[in-house]
Amino acid sequence: MRTRTFLLSGFAVLLMSGGWVSAAQAQGRVCQRLWVERNQIYADHGYCFKTQRGISYFGNQNCRYDYEADVPLSPGDRARISRIQADEREYGCR
Repeated sequence: MRTRTFLLSGFAVLLMSGGWVSAAQAQGRVCQRLWVERNQIYADHGYCFKTQRGISYFGNQNCRYDYEADVPLSPGDRARISRIQADEREYGCR
């Protein structure tokens, strides 16, 4: 089941996992979760991360592909990545 979180700037948000947080904190958590989910797909298929954030989080052990477009992904993986990217845009993630 997928849960949507709606964020309102300047208001507190109740998250199921941990009580009240600010909208900015909730947005940060949502963006982090989306970033990890999207990049985990690439990491699982051998992508070589270039950013310090990606390298620090996933590492580059056993990486084989320098370009995202070269990573052999299933149509389902590509569709999931597209959905995550749309969610990242919707939430204003950077």
